[in-house]
Amino acid sequence: METNFRLSRLVRTPSSEIYLVWDGSERVGQVDIHYAGETIHATIILEKDLPMEEEGGLLSALDDEVVTSYKSRFDREDFVAYVFRGEQISRYTDDRTTVDDLDEEEDGYDEEDEDDEEDAGDGLN
Repeated sequence: METNFRLSRLVRTPSSEIYLVWDGSERVGQVDIHYAGETIHATIILEKDLPMEEEGGLLSALDDEVVTSYKSRFDREDFVAYVFRGEQISRYTDDRTTVDDLDEEEDGYDEEDEDDEEDAGDGLN
């Protein structure tokens, strides 16, 4: 079974990148890459189980499409990748206008509750 993973970049800084990993229209994970001079570090979080063969294919695609463009296999000291299995359970942001699928009626939280919490202080002594 051949799988073609597609990487969609979310964030790029001078020393790191974050990608979503897609298998067709299904999101299967996220990759955080950190460029530390001669060594590149990656944290891969898979949202579903992949056979070892497909996991290897993902690592190859990541190396070929992203990591090698920063530093080729011959020029770098190492490419270290840690693979985890997990799932996204929530998303938090300071920008309330971009939070997807939040409905104040469903979650029972409204701005009046927030104002009451601010007036009460942090409650720590």
